[in-house]
Amino acid sequence: MLATLPLYLTIGFLLTTIMGVGMVFFLFNTAAKPIGKSSARSVMVAIILWLTLQAILSLLGIYTDYPESIPPKIILFGVIPTLILFVILFITRKGRLFIDSLSMQMLTYVHIIRIPVELLLYGLFLNGTVPELMTFEGRNFDILAGITAPLVGFFGIGQSRMGKFSLLAWNFTALGLLLNIVINAVLSAPSPFQQFGFDQPNIAILNFPFSWLPTFIVPLVLFAYLAAIRKLIRH
Repeated sequence: MLATLPLYLTIGFLLTTIMGVGMVFFLFNTAAKPIGKSSARSVMVAIILWLTLQAILSLLGIYTDYPESIPPKIILFGVIPTLILFVILFITRKGRLFIDSLSMQMLTYVHIIRIPVELLLYGLFLNGTVPELMTFEGRNFDILAGITAPLVGFFGIGQSRMGKFSLLAWNFTALGLLLNIVINAVLSAPSPFQQFGFDQPNIAILNFPFSWLPTFIVPLVLFAYLAAIRKLIRH
């Protein structure tokens, strides 16, 4: 845990993560075929256990103590399991039925979470724990997706002002913005792959609670894009 950081950054990220959990809850409740209470409860418990595990790993220093490991520990224990889950969801019949039942509008609103994330990243940069390239003053334009998400959700989808191809264009463009910052974040973190940010490396995401960014918030945003793109292509 980065004890030198202002408390408002830690509290802000905790609240942002809670916001992400709330978005998962609303995804369930706005689905065309609402998930049963017992199933929804099980998923929410699984998310809480996952967040707890990631908190423990980061607080124990597992992610910071082995910077030379290949792959980096946070990718091995935090990112790869979420990617495996996505593969299972997209290749199994039940998983695809679940994805197709989700609300397109709510999948779009999920990206609003990128606004507080980008503001917090800027605060982390000012306090020396991420490089400038990870902020909107550097190479990160992710905040544009967060700002436009409520407009696309309300006007584009809710009031049918945008067609299939314009929605696909927005989703692919915003997905590109996400992949851009993910790649830069990985290449600026202490690891054998580091290419950027040597004067001020990306150490925040290896520490609690900011380790929830690559292990929960980014996967949530990525899933929302992939699910929305699948729905648009199929329909």
